[in-house]
Amino acid sequence: MTQIAIVEDEPNIRDVVRLYLKRAGFSVIDFEDGQTALNAFNLQMPDLIILDVMLPGLDGFTLIRKIRDGSDVPVILLTSRREESDRIAGLELGADDYVVKPFSPQELVSRVRAVLRRSKSVQEEKSNQILLFGELSIDPQTRLVRRNGQEILLTAKEFDLLMHLAQHPRQVFSRDQLLESVWGLSDYIDPSTVTVHIRRIREKIEDDPTLPAHLVTVWGVGYKFEP
Repeated sequence: MTQIAIVEDEPNIRDVVRLYLKRAGFSVIDFEDGQTALNAFNLQMPDLIILDVMLPGLDGFTLIRKIRDGSDVPVILLTSRREESDRIAGLELGADDYVVKPFSPQELVSRVRAVLRRSKSVQEEKSNQILLFGELSIDPQTRLVRRNGQEILLTAKEFDLLMHLAQHPRQVFSRDQLLESVWGLSDYIDPSTVTVHIRRIREKIEDDPTLPAHLVTVWGVGYKFEP
């Protein structure tokens, strides 16, 4: 189920938006301040973020700047600022759309659906592009991995696992999440399977598998790809 995150400090707005999104069939998580949201996003990124500009502490513009440092997750800004310069500032920071308060919750849901459709189209286009990370290249169409120009032989599941992590740079995944995304199930496979595959990939792509630069362990949580 598509997960939407709401970052809004006004409880009434947060409650209404949550209600309408759930009615539309979305999974919803919500936060009342930017720092709490950022901490959660560092562990797992939602599919789309609805972000208020005027937040206590870490404001919306600062938060989207930090999000865009490692993710292209779609962001819709909620703003009471009607000045064109403010809207332009948000879009230039990487927002995909903006909604001016007060707003219609039904219109916001329509905007969410439209942004998700555009994002899906972009992601499908990106999924066919060669990923380049310094000395490492990953070609999703030919399923070839090269390091310093030399082809690296990976098994089918090793490639799928590396590709999944590389397509979500800096996003942390637990072993169960990787089992579900890469193997298609998590109930009937030992989670240590992920650990073994990570170790094998490190031995093939890392300069020093004991000090990996790309496939990084996040202790107590899981793994992430560092570009």
